[in-house]
Amino acid sequence: MTNFKTILFLSITSLLILSCNHKSDKKEIVTESEELDLISEVPSNLYNDVYWGDTHLHTSYSTDAGMIGNTLGPEEAYKFARGEEVTSATGIKAKLARPLDFLVVADHAENLGLAPAIAISDPGLLKNEWGKWAHDLAKKGGGYEVYVAWEDKTANADDPLNGDLTLSKSYWNKSLAAAKKYNEPGKFTSLLGFEWTSGPDGNNLHRNVIFRDDEDKASQIVPFSLYDSQDPEKLWEWMQAYESNIGGRALAIPHNGNLSNGLMFDDVTYTSKVPIDRSYAEARMRWEPVYEVTQMKGDGEAHPSLSPNDEFADYATWDKGSFGAEPKTKEMLPKEYAREAYKRGLQYEEKLGADPFKFGMIGSTDAHNSLSVIDENNYFGKAAPTEPNTPGRFEMVITGAFQDRVKQDITIKSYNTTAAGYTAVWAKSNTRAELWDGLNRKEVYATTGTRIKVRLFAGWEFTQADATGADMVKLGYEKGVPMGGDLKNAPEGKAPSFMVSALKDPDWGNLDRVQIIKGWLDTEGNTHEKVYDIAVSDNRTIDSNGRCMTPVGNTVNINEATYKNTIGATSLVTFWKDPNFDPKQRAFYYVRVLEIPTPTWLAYDQVKYKTKAPDDAVLVQQERAYTSPIWYTPR
Repeated sequence: MTNFKTILFLSITSLLILSCNHKSDKKEIVTESEELDLISEVPSNLYNDVYWGDTHLHTSYSTDAGMIGNTLGPEEAYKFARGEEVTSATGIKAKLARPLDFLVVADHAENLGLAPAIAISDPGLLKNEWGKWAHDLAKKGGGYEVYVAWEDKTANADDPLNGDLTLSKSYWNKSLAAAKKYNEPGKFTSLLGFEWTSGPDGNNLHRNVIFRDDEDKASQIVPFSLYDSQDPEKLWEWMQAYESNIGGRALAIPHNGNLSNGLMFDDVTYTSKVPIDRSYAEARMRWEPVYEVTQMKGDGEAHPSLSPNDEFADYATWDKGSFGAEPKTKEMLPKEYAREAYKRGLQYEEKLGADPFKFGMIGSTDAHNSLSVIDENNYFGKAAPTEPNTPGRFEMVITGAFQDRVKQDITIKSYNTTAAGYTAVWAKSNTRAELWDGLNRKEVYATTGTRIKVRLFAGWEFTQADATGADMVKLGYEKGVPMGGDLKNAPEGKAPSFMVSALKDPDWGNLDRVQIIKGWLDTEGNTHEKVYDIAVSDNRTIDSNGRCMTPVGNTVNINEATYKNTIGATSLVTFWKDPNFDPKQRAFYYVRVLEIPTPTWLAYDQVKYKTKAPDDAVLVQQERAYTSPIWYTPR
């Protein structure tokens, strides 16, 4: 056994050396006390492995993509995600260096297929009065005018096609056919889905609906749209009817609470405005087990004003307003960010017996050009007008188009976008059912755009040896729970212990540190949070308060858009026990992993295209991963 472990250790070490970034790498594994054996990073096929994908991609079938220049449909989206070369809407050859494991084409349900129907002069569309008007104007070069007119209609939940679902049904079936064509269980998964685009007064309440099922069941419905209702509870009722009548399974994924102006994690229901109760809390978590916490339009993990003691909280912060005309106020912020929602959820569970905000975390792109491109050094834009070297690359307006500039400038432009995130799913195999089940049980995590591999387990009986041994994953499942799980009723004298491993993306930056974010509810009903550094690189120390106050350093050369992996660690593996655990207090714990500083896509653009990014552009960042929490309940 010793010889086997030695050989396996050397093999993994060699693999890391071969697969790491070509820049100079310093390979070390540092925790609070000692260098650890890489053997614990070996995935176990007996349990779950991680799969990388995008649960939020738009094609030309989405009107806000197709009417502003995207000509690529679902087929091209799947080809590209699988690693095939495609030609973008602006004529650029594009191919992923690292294909995805899965993809959800989540086109907007509202008038699905309008742009491609106009392109082919669809006879059904021409029978509709508004449809013919839109067609004729677009054919004369007025496509953007059609888009603006359509936006004006949808802003008031006014269906320009007057309830005619012929178009949506036709293009939903075309989308399903493409998904079926490119779905290859075990190799690449096309999960079926669409986006419900509720946006009252321009405030984002969007959800992506993802099906566990194949096309036979999904083809029996027409996607639920904002024309049906802007109330999330009505969406849940529609999903319940789908499951009851058709026998399928579905879940919904909210996103961009940072653009909801306080509505995403509100204290009252959308329509009746009554305080949320237990039935609401249970229904929300029944239908919305995960939340898209990071994507192109900002990051929603934490806000610096809500977490003033967290020096890493101010990341890709979009806090000016929404898609509407009203600026954001500080009172809205606690109802927009995941960490604050987790804390408030503890209060609700204490009061109601159910937590409406007990969700896992994922990331995605929300790209509108059919291309799931996530790497900073190959940023392809998130809409056709922002593809490489286009005039709109930096200046396309995303929010603030309808603002009253006399009040406050709430404009956010495309140079403020991130290269977006990944959904990482721990599952037994790369199939629709297994991936959906992983999402549903919250054994998922988000990254801001790199493939950091993270494991998290919590239990009452773990030891340091468990975390560093060859059986770490096996023991994690047998003696504890993974990310997304629950611990209850602490045994006498026990505090929860955690096993955490993080492996760098071999094509990107080394790791700075691993943190546990803890939130808890005290006996007076007040919530608290604390950031613990539990593993750090480069022989830095963690103080008695659980923090490493020494920065990892910065090797970025802005003028060349380069960095060096001469700082940081390739892997961080550790064991941690909560030093301040109170068995009577509800709590949650999630892991945040930080990379060393690396250039953003704007820095790469400046070098590659000889451009100058705006003065306030972010040129250096620390990419990161957020796991779904593990919750502790006293009773």
